[in-house]
Amino acid sequence: MLATTFWVLGVMGESVYRVVLSKPGIVSLADGSKLVLRVVVVGVKYSGFSPFGGVNFVVKPAGGVSSLFVPDKLKNDVKDKPFSPPDRPPEEGWELIDVQGQEPAVEEVEVEADGRKYRVRVLGEASMVSRNMSYRTDVGEPLYWVYWSIKIQWRPSG
Repeated sequence: MLATTFWVLGVMGESVYRVVLSKPGIVSLADGSKLVLRVVVVGVKYSGFSPFGGVNFVVKPAGGVSSLFVPDKLKNDVKDKPFSPPDRPPEEGWELIDVQGQEPAVEEVEVEADGRKYRVRVLGEASMVSRNMSYRTDVGEPLYWVYWSIKIQWRPSG
């Protein structure tokens, strides 16, 4: 877990926020592989009233997925396969791989609005994973494609 204490000038206007928690998520797959999922808050902007604590925030998240661990057998199975096309995913060779378990990716920032501080939390979770054993990545692993989604929440701090 990474806790930071710096302030970021948000790219969505004049909102300034402080990253208070950044934790990667781990996705465990049925084939023995583990993927890492990261989410980050790129920007937060106060945008008026809402029923959710009286404030509304426009949150701009971003994220990505990478392999953390791939069993040697899977790497060996694709070692002589062609590289995956760089501009788009191939259309053939995909198989669904069950998600066996996961810890969600989390990033929390603290932002001030109307004289009060709020914690804005972004969570990311994988919902589907597909694997392609007909191609290999530039690091010699099967190609994984992950469908993931985010959940955004905020609450007053303190």
